[in-house]
Amino acid sequence: MATFMVSSFLLLFLCCATTSTLVTSSEQVNDYLISSHIMSRAAVEKQSHFRFYWHDMISGSNRTAVSVAQAPQFNKSSTFFSDVFVMDDPLRTGPEKNSKLVGKAQGIYVAAGLNKLELLMAMNFVFTDGEYNGSTISILGHNEVFTTVREMPIVGGSGLFRFARGYVQFRTYLFNQKIGYAVVEYKVFVNHY
Repeated sequence: MATFMVSSFLLLFLCCATTSTLVTSSEQVNDYLISSHIMSRAAVEKQSHFRFYWHDMISGSNRTAVSVAQAPQFNKSSTFFSDVFVMDDPLRTGPEKNSKLVGKAQGIYVAAGLNKLELLMAMNFVFTDGEYNGSTISILGHNEVFTTVREMPIVGGSGLFRFARGYVQFRTYLFNQKIGYAVVEYKVFVNHY
């Protein structure tokens, strides 16, 4: 019995030693690194696939995005070059305004194209419903607005999406320039632990 316990302890010790290697202070190359270790290769990575509809309204009394800056020399630009918008757009399960709200897209988009409507987008998908409530997915990338299908990378996340990576594919479902309203379908492919 004692031999079994000793061999079990030895096996457990060896397993732990092979899955985590701590960096000692003599190996540290900077003053602010406290520790670093190789994570267990046994962690299970999942891929989740979501679909939402992003509802963006830039005019009227129910605005969800507002222009906060623009260079004066470009205020008549057909591509809105230099406009900076801050958004708090609803993420819904469908393209209808009354479909279920599951989160918000909060962040900024900047009109960055001189000759065509291209945006630099930095936003968080903030979940407000179900098991993902309070978790976020962070997206940063290029959006060529009139291209049928676009793609941006997922650069991180929080909550259930810590260490997130992946991409979003999106397409315009509805665009009404007259009233400043757009609905965009987002398909999210996110890897997380």
